[in-house]
Amino acid sequence: MHQPDLSGARWHKSTLSGDGASCVEVAFVNDVVAVRDTKDRDGGTLIFRQDTWATFVGGIKAGGFDKLV
Repeated sequence: MHQPDLSGARWHKSTLSGDGASCVEVAFVNDVVAVRDTKDRDGGTLIFRQDTWATFVGGIKAGGFDKLV
């Protein structure tokens, strides 16, 4: 997968993140989803296909990762 141009990305973080000290930000750019750490925005970005991201979020909502915490 190619590295998308994120220079104009609109980053969003959860409204449940409170002060934002320990959360991630997500940007939807063309056909991919970019994810970065709020505390280290220049530390790297994970890039996912939109269908992969949707499956991941669906798994979270279904409680599929509860046992990992």
